[in-house]
Amino acid sequence: DVYKRQLVIPSIDIHHGQTVRVVQGIPELAFPGYSNDPLEMALLWRTENAKFLHIVDFDAAFSTGFSNLHIIEEICSNLIIPVEYSGGIRTLEDAENIFSLGVSRIALATLVYDNFDEFVKIIDKLTPSKVVVCIDSVDGEVVVRGRKERTGLSVEKYLDKIIPTGVQRYIVTDVQRNGLMTGPNIELCLAVAKQTGKKVTLSGGIANKDELLEVQKYLDQGIDSVIIGRALYENRFPCQKLWRISETPWS
Repeated sequence: DVYKRQLVIPSIDIHHGQTVRVVQGIPELAFPGYSNDPLEMALLWRTENAKFLHIVDFDAAFSTGFSNLHIIEEICSNLIIPVEYSGGIRTLEDAENIFSLGVSRIALATLVYDNFDEFVKIIDKLTPSKVVVCIDSVDGEVVVRGRKERTGLSVEKYLDKIIPTGVQRYIVTDVQRNGLMTGPNIELCLAVAKQTGKKVTLSGGIANKDELLEVQKYLDQGIDSVIIGRALYENRFPCQKLWRISETPWS
């Protein structure tokens, strides 16, 4: 079916209240030519026809507190599209607080590794449709805590424990490719999709439309969406320039 398309999800990464780019899990300076205001970026991506947003709160992920919640709430209240949140959720109470801001779905990483029982409580209370598990990998090993700490667990072994909980979706990131635009790790995503039998969102590495079209070939094998950050911010897709021209008022 030529009309089948993966969902392209822009990522907004927040650190110290500002939009940043993330390279191999490390937040860096914002992109030249773009606002450092996360709300302005969210509105821009919506104007450019985004159907879904992925937001990562690196302050919360680095255990420095939920200082950006007012920004998340602003984004959710100003957009009519679903917003997915990732960063710093450690308890069921944290998860419920995030949902109270208007978030549609949460993505969990460190909690799943640190406190599996609490993770199960969240799944049971909020249902699997509201919770996504992030599989962040370096050389096939799962990493946590803002993608900084190695767990010693292979992706395959880690998934064996998670699958029985009923998780319906996984966000799979090859951290070594994240933000470098060196190409997506399709093999890793396919392996997760095959082992779990669930949907996978590919994150990291996509640099241009050709790579996006390559990933699209695997839609029927479980990779139904992609999260893109740097390539969008650096205008690597031809249509972006056309959108900008059409959106600029005539003087």
